[in-house]
Amino acid sequence: MAEQQHGPYDFDTAVDRRGTWCVQWDGVADRFGVDGLLPFTISDMDFTTAPEVLAALRARVEHGVFGYTTWQQDDFLSAIAHWYATRYSTGIDTRQLVYGPSVLSQLSQLLQMWTEPGDGVVVHTPTYDGFRKAITGLGRELRAVPVGDGEALERELSRADAKVLVVCSPHNPTGRVWTADELARMAERAERHGVAVVSDEIHADFVHEGQVHVPWTRVAGAGRWAVVSSGSKSFNFPALTGSYGIIGDPADRAEYLRRMQTAEGLASPAVLSLTAHIAAYREGAAWLDAVRAYVAGNLAYVAERLSADLPELGWEPPQAGYLAWIDLRAAGVVDDEALQRVLVEREKVAVMGGAVYGAPGFVRLNVGCPRGKVERGVEALIRAVGAVRTV
Repeated sequence: MAEQQHGPYDFDTAVDRRGTWCVQWDGVADRFGVDGLLPFTISDMDFTTAPEVLAALRARVEHGVFGYTTWQQDDFLSAIAHWYATRYSTGIDTRQLVYGPSVLSQLSQLLQMWTEPGDGVVVHTPTYDGFRKAITGLGRELRAVPVGDGEALERELSRADAKVLVVCSPHNPTGRVWTADELARMAERAERHGVAVVSDEIHADFVHEGQVHVPWTRVAGAGRWAVVSSGSKSFNFPALTGSYGIIGDPADRAEYLRRMQTAEGLASPAVLSLTAHIAAYREGAAWLDAVRAYVAGNLAYVAERLSADLPELGWEPPQAGYLAWIDLRAAGVVDDEALQRVLVEREKVAVMGGAVYGAPGFVRLNVGCPRGKVERGVEALIRAVGAVRTV
């Protein structure tokens, strides 16, 4: 396969993340019980962030004063509006913007505003495990609907105690990009049944060629709704914390801000997160396009290797993201624990098993990393499948 061109950016050279308190590398034993594994796990990338973001951060650090900060200022708000206008051809009302420490924190606040313990929260399955933890941890009931099953979605939304639909757009872990028609039907069903919608769009910037992300703001009706997002996923700075939201109803927006400023004590955001977002959204588009193309090359490599060694899978790259969601059932993988034992004990790699997302027989392989690491991971996976397959 011809190497992908990625302009002036170097995504091939590995950056040593060991010893940096990194969850993916230094924390691998917390999930897999063994240190020193080559990880393809948590959804951050092994690439340094955009040079423009680094330059902005250095300048802000050089200033030397890190006092209490406000997010309600034009540099931050207009940068988000600029990104939506240039990336998604979508205008947003900056008066609807809010701030939060993370998308999951924002989701938690919205669930507490819009539901009571025992209420139903509808999500698509397979389900990002962060959603599952947030929903069940608050004592709400997770109602799973298979991706693309409109009848099941209608049935769950029509239940009297269904109060919120959580949409992951694009979907994690499958990488599915929802079409405008699909989103419009979701919006119509939710509004008709009086169900609020939270659309998590943190993976939106990573849609691949031929796909188009449609922000929820384009389909939202008169019902309750919110978008939660962040530049941290696409520009790889989650350790800076920080996210933002768009909340349609003024009263809901005011209540959200009251909760964040009083109950949560989060009136002052992380200044370096604001700095990174502004630089990314104003100056980082070229870097993002380059890293997205590089990741697309990695996904194409995965498809090529699986086609050669496990053609029965018929695997194709996802429509969005850097997470390869792979159904191994056609290759005779029926025992997830056996596969994990081989991956960990023999191959010395850490790969997320599908059971984490409610889908045994699948794996989620993070390819947001240099090609050399991807090659090692795919080869290990192919050997592990060969060791445990039953057909």
